[in-house]
Amino acid sequence: MISTLRRLLGGLFGNAFGGAVLGCLVLAGWAVWSGGILDGPIAREVRSSAVYVAPGVDLDRGAAERIIGNRRLVVLLMEPGHDLPSACGQTERAAAGTVVLAMSRAGEDWATYGCSRLPRHDNRDLGRAIVVETTIDQGTDALVDQPLEALKMVVLNYDRLVRAGLVPDGARTISPSLPRYLLAGAAVGGVLAGTTTLWLIGRRAGRLAEARQARRVGHADGRAALTAATAALAQQIVDLDQRFGGRAGARVRPAYLRLAGDYARLLDEVTAVGPGDERAVRRLRGEVDTLSRRASRLADEPTGRLRRGV
Repeated sequence: MISTLRRLLGGLFGNAFGGAVLGCLVLAGWAVWSGGILDGPIAREVRSSAVYVAPGVDLDRGAAERIIGNRRLVVLLMEPGHDLPSACGQTERAAAGTVVLAMSRAGEDWATYGCSRLPRHDNRDLGRAIVVETTIDQGTDALVDQPLEALKMVVLNYDRLVRAGLVPDGARTISPSLPRYLLAGAAVGGVLAGTTTLWLIGRRAGRLAEARQARRVGHADGRAALTAATAALAQQIVDLDQRFGGRAGARVRPAYLRLAGDYARLLDEVTAVGPGDERAVRRLRGEVDTLSRRASRLADEPTGRLRRGV
């Protein structure tokens, strides 16, 4: 079973074309995975947005996005009682390089959970991440009935963290991933290359077909001309047979007998000539013309004065 599968895979991908197909499949899989094919609703949203608003939560999302702007900050507004660490955990890849704060209303306060998606290289970065996660939500409990004002407080805390050097300064850049660019370029290049190749192949095939058709037409014309000339020679032979055939003719007209024998041999060759053998057709046409001239000379000779060797 395993050996059969190996032979099958070797037959499919063991050549250049199979290798190219395998490479395209790997590239497509990479693009699909990095593009978030397995993401949940939260991750899909925050890939291109700074705010996620859960169904049932009353918040002007457009206004919230304008408040955050292009900061490296993502806020998740969840329904009351939601598992905030789980919501924050869904943003690991989708919100990489940002500070994420999950919030939900809990009575008279905000329930919050911060998670830093900023790069970590050593323990110092880990300590900074802890400070960021524990201070990003300060002052929001007093604004539980005003979510947009609470969001402004989160932004104010974020800006303070930037000025303190705990969060790197700079805007969040949202752009298609490199694999998507590669896949799009490969798709466009493949279509252009395939179309051009098909056009060139079709043009070449058309020229070859046209040349073959011209040869077939030329051969058909030559064969038709040979058939017509052979038929005309046959009529000459028939006319000569009426003059020189019979017993007397056989004795005194050896030239006619030689002509009839040459015609019979030539007729066998004409019948046996293969299709497309233009050289043979030209040669036989020349022989038919020669025999036709001999028959014409025989027809011009008086019966009693036929020259020897005609």
